[in-house]
Formats: sequence, structure tokens, C-alpha cells
Amino acid sequence: MISTTLTKVWDLPLRIFHWLLVLAFTVAYLTEEELLDIHIWAGYLVFALLIFRFVWGFVGSYYSRFSSFLCTPASAIEYFKTVVALRSKRYLGHNPAGAAMIVLLLLSLLMTTLSGFAVYGADQGLEPLAAIGSANEKTWETLHEFFANFTLALVIAHIAGVAIESFIHKESLAKAMLTGNKKSLDE
Repeated sequence: MISTTLTKVWDLPLRIFHWLLVLAFTVAYLTEEELLDIHIWAGYLVFALLIFRFVWGFVGSYYSRFSSFLCTPASAIEYFKTVVALRSKRYLGHNPAGAAMIVLLLLSLLMTTLSGFAVYGADQGLEPLAAIGSANEKTWETLHEFFANFTLALVIAHIAGVAIESFIHKESLAKAMLTGNKKSLDE
């Protein structure tokens, strides 16, 4: 008989953050110049969500806290090797490769939004970086585009990692991010 004991891993605020971030980044990435107002507001939402996540990483539930999953780059690389061999250890929260991906995504999204603010300030002379001046507008645009595309590449790698881990451990990590529950480790 197969046990179906579930453990609450992802709390509601973290799940709402995750799916709103997916939506906001997608909207921002797809709108750009054609729908600039929507692009800008989606960027503001991404930034607000990042602020929430940084705070929630210290005060949220156990699996939301950075202290529960941050690890060294070496341990993330070692874990990744076990994933490639399809022998990765199952974690209830973030595994070391997932932890590294979270850090990379948060940093890349932060750089995307900050460079976007700089473009907005340089091009339009509008807040939050209105005083930045237009002298380096092209540099800011290049940085903004680079980090937006780098973030997209990370998102694709993240989705691939979720699919591979779901296959290896025979559980839907996407479903867990919807319900908040994962099978307990004792199964």
C-alpha cells in the first residue's frame, strides 16, 4: 500500500508570489516598446514582488526562508551531477541546484528591473531614476535587454530542472507549487 502523507512545503504567500512573478515577467517581456505603459507597470510589479521575496526570505515559513536552502556553489554543482546521472537525492524543500537557480533568478530579475528603471529615467526623465540623465541611455538599454534575456534563459533552465526532478522523483513539482504540498520524505 502506498502512503499519501503530504507535507505543507510552500506557503500561500510564496505560491502567490511565484505565480504573480511568472505573470508579471511574461507580460513585461512580451510588451516592451509596443505597449510601454503595460511593460513599465509589469516591471514595477516584478520589483515589488522581489522586495516581498527578499523580506519573506527572512520572515516567511521555514521552506520560504533563505536559511533553509542556501548552499555553496560547490554543493549545487555536486547535486547537478547527480541530476545528470538521474540519481539525485529528493528534498522536501529546494534542492541545492534549485537553491542556486532561485538566487540567480532573483539577482537577474533585480538587475533587469534596476536597469529598466535606469532606461526609464534616461529616456523619459521619469522616476524612480529620473536624475540619471540621458548620457548612458544606450548602455542602460543594453544591460536591460541582456538581463531580460538572461532571465528568460534561466526561466527555461528552471522549467527544465523542474521537469527533470519531477521525472526522477515521480512527483509533480508544478502541482506542489499550486497546492503547497509535497509527498513526505518517508515515502
